[in-house]
Amino acid sequence: MTVFGCRICDAILTVAVSRVALPVHANQKYGNGPGSLAPALEPGTFAVNPLPSGSPWRRWAELEAGEAEALGWYAPRFGISAGPAGQVLLAPGDVRSTAIDPALVGDSACCGLDGGKPNMVCVTCGTPVAIRIDDCGLRQAVWLDSLTTRVIEHGPGPHPVLDWADLVDQRPGIPLSEPDGGWNPMWAAAAASALAHLLAASGGDPMVIPDPQVAEVFRPTLDRLVGQGNTGQERTVVLAGPGLPDTDGDFALIPEHPQTGELWPVAPPVKPVPLAWDAWRHLAFYRTPKPVGRSVPIPPEALPALLPGHRFEPDGQIFLSVLARLPEVRQPWLRAIYDRGRPYSYTFYIF
Repeated sequence: MTVFGCRICDAILTVAVSRVALPVHANQKYGNGPGSLAPALEPGTFAVNPLPSGSPWRRWAELEAGEAEALGWYAPRFGISAGPAGQVLLAPGDVRSTAIDPALVGDSACCGLDGGKPNMVCVTCGTPVAIRIDDCGLRQAVWLDSLTTRVIEHGPGPHPVLDWADLVDQRPGIPLSEPDGGWNPMWAAAAASALAHLLAASGGDPMVIPDPQVAEVFRPTLDRLVGQGNTGQERTVVLAGPGLPDTDGDFALIPEHPQTGELWPVAPPVKPVPLAWDAWRHLAFYRTPKPVGRSVPIPPEALPALLPGHRFEPDGQIFLSVLARLPEVRQPWLRAIYDRGRPYSYTFYIF
């Protein structure tokens, strides 16, 4: 099992947890409330952010030549974190022996805690050890400070790693829409990341998506971004992964293992496009139920609305962040799409 503790006094700060891959929606900002979003991780799990995060921040114009690319950024951002790498993400209920210190809570949040700096302390020694986030539109989360916390015990934890076949059986995926009729925020994040990778791999060529469910998610946004008048060679986008038959395609939407981060392998020349497991699993195996056993046809207007009335849009901030970390964004046509999102400000990308 893995248990985290205070680096200063060795007090235990978490329950036993298992490591999983950092989800693309870990830092998601979606809508404006009311209330915060569901935690990014399941109870009993943790994920590590390998990138620098938090303050201090540096403006893009302050970076020396080549410094941004050395940090993995290939397009301008509003600011670049120069903070520590290795922050640990946890579900809030898995933290122990900590408390929110009112003196450390900033005033920039709206309805809760926005987590700009550590606001939780170890109750044993008073050291700031974590950031609690629960502001409106943000993921409920606790991020352990990598400078003041450490691993006390290390092991596999309460959740064993599943193989691909067990994932298909035991983790059925998440529908696009939520019970209240809105789009699922996880889907907005997953689609945004996959869209960035797909555009980067495409070279700007037009794309054909034979699967109607996949086309429903990606086709409208692709048409708005690259248009339908592109005269390049058409490329085919297919699904590939465990339990699916082999199929020909230029690009394959493949699942990311939610625990290990491993990508389903595809053979060249097919180009892989990673997609979060919960989204991939739903696209790969879910089929909309059809009415049966009626002698009188049901008119379309009498069928229940299974999807929200407004169009689906990937998460603009996540799309920009993922795209900025892909070297292909330096291609003029893709950089033009990137700049359309006003990445130099805190505004949302409008597809």
